[in-house]
Amino acid sequence: MNIYSQISANKNKTWLIIFLFVIFITTIVFVYGKASGYGLSYAGIGLIISGMMAFASYYYSDSMILGMSGAKQIQKKDNPTLFRTVENLCIGAGVPMPKVYIINDSAINAFATGRDPKHSVICVTTGILGRLNKVELEGVIAHELSHVRNYDIRLMAVVVILVGLVALLADFFMRSLWYGGGRRRDDRGNAQGIFLLIGIVLAILSPIIATIIQLAVSRKREFLADASGALLTRYPEGLASALEKISQDKEPLEAANNATAHLYISNPFKLQSNSKHWFTNLFNTHPPIEERIKILRSM
Repeated sequence: MNIYSQISANKNKTWLIIFLFVIFITTIVFVYGKASGYGLSYAGIGLIISGMMAFASYYYSDSMILGMSGAKQIQKKDNPTLFRTVENLCIGAGVPMPKVYIINDSAINAFATGRDPKHSVICVTTGILGRLNKVELEGVIAHELSHVRNYDIRLMAVVVILVGLVALLADFFMRSLWYGGGRRRDDRGNAQGIFLLIGIVLAILSPIIATIIQLAVSRKREFLADASGALLTRYPEGLASALEKISQDKEPLEAANNATAHLYISNPFKLQSNSKHWFTNLFNTHPPIEERIKILRSM
């Protein structure tokens, strides 16, 4: 599959993921409602809530992510070098100029977000600006612009919000059991007990399953953005060298959290395991950086 096929696939996957998450969340809320004694009415509530969250994640996820990250928008006069780098690469990539944001943090990292190339954002840390040279900065920006051009930003922004909603619903259900003991409005005895058991299992497993899906999608997107970024600059060594410096930087990014970690070019927590065990790798936010560097240098 070539890059253009991947872009088309990403667009289709966004709508598919939204649809599946709406069904998943509606099912979860229905089970939680039956377990608590409220019956079918909770399924309707779940459909409304999940639909609203899907809408919000599509149109407002970038604002939410930037707010959580503490990023500040800048203009060309604030950092001409960064702006010229983004502008020149946008011309080469054939995408509109995104808004540019900076996170005041000495850790070396960057991310892109937005719903499409016309509504996109490139965000870098002050650490990147101070510690990468020109070709390394170009490599990082090209990687992030590739996320924009490949529509990864839409796919991952939607996933961030919907995965968070699954975790929120699970937490709400468990707290309602703890404090309310479950309300008995459908006097169905054993049937309600079964739903209660299923609800508890879902509350435990659904956030884990949703997170594994989120991270698996993220890892695949990173390899594609590396290849697309190298194609854009025609110099894979620039990004490879940048990733090398990023891997040597042991400082965690304070602005990052579990909901946004997978958006960054590298794991912002600096706790990514080098383990080859399949179970450990399920929970890695990024593919091994050594593997990414090796692939870039083999191009």
